[in-house]
Formats: sequence, C-alpha cells, structure tokens
Amino acid sequence: MTLNTDNSEDEFSTGNQPGNSVVISVNPNSGSADRTALIRDLQLRLQEAGYEVDVLTNVGQVVKRARQLYDAKNLRVVVAAGGDGTASLLANQLPVGVPLTILPLGTENLLARHLGLSTNVTQFVSLIRNGQYQQMDAGRANGKLFLVMASCGFDAEVVEKLHQNRKGHISYWSWFRPIISSLRRYRYPELQISIDTPANETTSSQSAPLTLKASARWLFVFNAPRYAMNLPLLPEADPHDGALDMCSFRYGGVFRGIVYLVAVVLKKHRQWCKTEFGKFRKMTIRSNSRVPFQLDGDPGGELPVTIEVLPEYLTLLVPAETDEDQVNKTP
Repeated sequence: MTLNTDNSEDEFSTGNQPGNSVVISVNPNSGSADRTALIRDLQLRLQEAGYEVDVLTNVGQVVKRARQLYDAKNLRVVVAAGGDGTASLLANQLPVGVPLTILPLGTENLLARHLGLSTNVTQFVSLIRNGQYQQMDAGRANGKLFLVMASCGFDAEVVEKLHQNRKGHISYWSWFRPIISSLRRYRYPELQISIDTPANETTSSQSAPLTLKASARWLFVFNAPRYAMNLPLLPEADPHDGALDMCSFRYGGVFRGIVYLVAVVLKKHRQWCKTEFGKFRKMTIRSNSRVPFQLDGDPGGELPVTIEVLPEYLTLLVPAETDEDQVNKTP
C-alpha cells in the first residue's frame, strides 16, 4: 500500500466544501464484535438529519465515491468506522484534503481517544453537523502514512505475529499468544538510528536536541501522544508542531523490557533508563539483522526504514471547541 499523492495540489477548504454527503467506510474485521446495528442506527440518524449517506466495506469503492463527492463539492466527511489501522488505511488511499473522522470500533482507538471521539450515536451526529475541520500532521514510513505512532523491535514483532494468524475481530486476548511467542524467540537486534533532519530546537521545551547517530534495541516514534494501554511514553508529542517525537531504549532482553515497562508506568523512564528523547523531521533506521516495524498497530515491513513528518497533511473533522476548551488551554 503506497501513499496517494495524485491530488496533492487540491487542498480542502471549508469555505467551498460545505458538504451534505457522508461516506462511512466499515472495516468488518475491526474491533472485538460485530457493529452492524450501530452502523445502521448512525446511518438512519444521519439521514433523518438531512444527510446523504453511503455505507461501504470496500476501500476502493470508498475512495471512488469520496472523490466523486469531493470533486462535486458535496462531501461533508469520510467516516473511518474501525480502529487506528482503518483510519491509516483510508488516509493512505484518499486524495489529499478529503476530510476524515473516526467512529472508534477498534480495540485501542488511540487517535479517536486523542480527538475526543466516541461511539455514542447522538454525539457522533452532532459531530457531523457541528464539528470543525482541523489540519493535523502525519508521519510517513517508506511511503506509508501513519497517524499515531510507529515502532521498531519487540512490539513490531508482536504485531507481525498477530496479523500473520489473524482471523476476524481482534480482542485484547488476541495479543496473548503472539506476545508469549515473541518473548521466547525475539533476540533484540541492534537498531542504528540516523537523524537526517532534526527539528527546530525551539519546538518543545521538554525535548532536547537528538544525537544525530545513536543505537538502541527499542524505538518508538509518535505523531500523537498515545500508545497501547495509555502508557505515557511521550505525553508531550504534538500532532500539530510539524515534527515527530522519538523515544529509544538502549538495551534488550525480557528483564530490561520489564524494567522499561515499570519505569514508563511510573513516568520515570527518563530518569531510570538509558534512553534517547527528542523531536525530528526525518530519520533512518537500519539493522544488520531482520527487524520489523509497525505503523498504527499494523505491520509496516522490515528495516531499513525512513520516517518523516508531513506537516498539516491531514484534514480531520473533530468536535468544535467550546469557550471552556479555550479557557482550559490558556497558560
């Protein structure tokens, strides 16, 4: 799957694209249960609110229909009804500028949680009617977009094993067997990290400039500050700052992994562990061994990989900010 760039000049504008049509893209394998009734309820409620609604399960059909409506200036939004992988898949396939939002039906729903989205149908209809368009950065790894995070090493190995044997919906229990298998067999190869384009040092007071050359056994890259089980690896990551955030751990092994996990849960990993933190715009990761990488919970491929930021690449429909939200953001 490669990034669609054939419409990079056609940027979305809320001024000339009010939109009365909604395309709902349903991933039938996302999440832990069938959500047919919820999708049907949402479709009916949107139609009652005056919207034209297409519910499609084929990504190719979603892209075709969204482009038709976008070109006709009648597209309100494309709804990714699934998890983070579903949203990433659509972002990779849709023309640049087509607005996207998420009905969180996956297992983790990291981006949806960050954006304050839920499966409450009443709230979701209100989002479609009253939400605001917002630009957000995206990451790109070897030509594939990711919206939340990417990683190399142990957790990418777990993701790869999970998807090799995936059949239907994923629950939290689905991760048990691939985690145990990876704990037994993964050897934690060395990762050689090269920062090709550092971020401006003033982008964050919390992140020091990165070492341009480093080695590690674990590597995590964040666009949005979310990770599985809400672990606070890099809570300062900001998907609107034109940079990506990284966290790496120096040593491998099961025991070290447990230490790292405890340190992250206690928010002590910066003090207790041999780590590297910081912001960047472009990096390359290599290894002399086979090492997988994952993007938003889906397999991404194997090293080497070049990861870069695409500032303000995505157009998202998000809940409108209230006056209270603005006050809470004031220092």
